[in-house]
Amino acid sequence: MSDGASGARKSFGLKLRDLRRDAGLSGREFARATGLHNTKISRIEHGRQYPSEEDIRRWCIACGVARRIDELIAIHREVEQMWKEYRRDLRKGQRHVQERSGELYARTGLLRAYEAIVVPGILQTAGYIRAVLTINAELHDLPLDEVAGAVEARLSRQGLLTRGDGTNNYSFVIEASVLSNWFGGADVMRDQLNFLEAATRLPNVALGLIPPGHRTIWGGECFYIFDDELVRSEMWTGSFRTSQSTDIAFFEQAFERLRSNAVYGDAARQLIATQLENLQTSENP
Repeated sequence: MSDGASGARKSFGLKLRDLRRDAGLSGREFARATGLHNTKISRIEHGRQYPSEEDIRRWCIACGVARRIDELIAIHREVEQMWKEYRRDLRKGQRHVQERSGELYARTGLLRAYEAIVVPGILQTAGYIRAVLTINAELHDLPLDEVAGAVEARLSRQGLLTRGDGTNNYSFVIEASVLSNWFGGADVMRDQLNFLEAATRLPNVALGLIPPGHRTIWGGECFYIFDDELVRSEMWTGSFRTSQSTDIAFFEQAFERLRSNAVYGDAARQLIATQLENLQTSENP
């Protein structure tokens, strides 16, 4: 399990422990009141075992806080979905993963994204997507013949960005080093860089690049904020998701700090132009 998921479970266990202590119940008294074994209570409170929803109901009633049952069950379900294993998700194929996200992107009025490794998915060109998803298929031992369908599914979301009617708005903060991370050949990167340059001129897009030396906050995991409803961050072996308001507020704060480090407009386009020139030089040394 990821550190994030493990930490969330430990935090939830401490929350339950505090309820028991606030009620003035010892471990043995609490075990008698709930019918839960002492060992299970200890494991739950230390985050080594996750309670069932029925456990939570018993816990709240025994502590005299039945009014908090719905609240704690909602948090419980949130923690359960915070960490999803990639391999479990990818069993249905990369196309399924891409298609499943379509509705989320369509209903999001403002998407804020920070990327330090690759171009954000909705900004990727077909060739770039193909290169990235081929790497992902090879890494996770997935069928390569499914990549084309996944490319099509991801690319289909791009119309939300390019139509520019104000329904879907985007704020991207990207490390400038992403421009020099090659996925695909020179032609693929040229098309991708040209598309990024064009995206800086779209009325519903704010595209910022963080140049070397501009950082005033440490680098962290890449993340996407969908309105004020969901944060998603993909890592090597899983996907962190949360809709807890306190978590979202933290990522919003981090995004604002990162955004303040970025350059926009002509300055961003100059960084892209420089990389296009470097690309040309590498082809014709």
